[in-house]
Amino acid sequence: MLGDVPSRPPAVLAVLLVVFAALGACGSAPAGTGGAAAARSTGVKLTRIGSFSSPVYVAQAPGDPRRLFVVEQGGKVRVVRDGHVLPAPFLDLTRLVVSGGEQGLLSIAFAPDYATSGRFYVDYTDVNGNTRVVEYRRGSSPDRANARSARLVLFQRQPQPNHNGGQLQFGPDGFLYVGFGDGGSEGDPHGRIGNGQSLATQLGKILRIDPLASGGYRVPAGNPFVGRRGVVPTIYAYGLRNPWRFSFDRATGNMVIGDVGQDTLEEVDFRVRGTARGVNFGWRAYEGTRVEDPSLHIHGDVKPVLEYTHAAGGCAVTGGYVVRDPRLPALAGRYVYGDFCVGNLLSARLTQHGSSARHAIGLHVASLSSFGQDDAGRVYAVSLNGPVYRLDPR
Repeated sequence: MLGDVPSRPPAVLAVLLVVFAALGACGSAPAGTGGAAAARSTGVKLTRIGSFSSPVYVAQAPGDPRRLFVVEQGGKVRVVRDGHVLPAPFLDLTRLVVSGGEQGLLSIAFAPDYATSGRFYVDYTDVNGNTRVVEYRRGSSPDRANARSARLVLFQRQPQPNHNGGQLQFGPDGFLYVGFGDGGSEGDPHGRIGNGQSLATQLGKILRIDPLASGGYRVPAGNPFVGRRGVVPTIYAYGLRNPWRFSFDRATGNMVIGDVGQDTLEEVDFRVRGTARGVNFGWRAYEGTRVEDPSLHIHGDVKPVLEYTHAAGGCAVTGGYVVRDPRLPALAGRYVYGDFCVGNLLSARLTQHGSSARHAIGLHVASLSSFGQDDAGRVYAVSLNGPVYRLDPR
């Protein structure tokens, strides 16, 4: 937790606080459960595409191969057009966003029909510390958003300033998925069973919604708890602590969640397409496979397919993507991820029943805050210190 960060010079501490903003834990380098990751030559290098102010995410709009969009935690979305960072931001929400710690502008997602509709969505912490998912539209220039087009889609009060989640992703079904942490503090102290296990709150969940062009959203009829009394109908999966980054395999539609742990374990959860519907991932009864709260007796929870301990300094998993970039055959079908504190990029092959041995890719990104993927399947790694890199063949 933030309170556990040891004393450091103010400038360094400021950077750490912003990083923990996204990730919600502390420590240093990642280590695998039962041993270090095996090194493997992958023929992959990092190509720097630009430097930004505390970047936390990178994405590309469908049908627009010329532009990448980089999310800065302070409230701006920057454009990289044809390899050059444009001086004017695509969107500037700095007056609406509180940034620092685990708060800020946290991600962006473009509607599948963005090329024609111009609709996109952002997740941010407002000046009162609460989460807003807001729809905007592209402006008359594809390099600028229409700042006046804002329509509130979803609002969530946050009891604490940490564990905000913040990921937005459109799934293979065309619906918008939203990640929320458990409401913060330590040990999910929110009620008798915690927010993670409570179906009466959106906190500690992955939500699934269908945004409406007029504002707000429709609840998909296939959501697992629709029509169940006392249960929030937007819930798609639950039992999560802080799903800072999750993604869908662009080839299979399978879901992968990097759920940030507490003091002991970091976990990656995996579900075959469609089978995360209604799944309980276990928090706060379990942190990974370790019993966290023995007073909670839950049944049918899904265990992580990959976990690693904090014993060798691991602190906070940074979830990534299953690689489908044909230029990187050594990583084909492997999930690339890392840990914020060390920044070594790792890969593993995931299945419903577990994961293969983890391999170190041989690349390092300091203060690894996020990954991203463009429309061609190329994968990006984001450093909170400023640089954004693309994974390219050597």
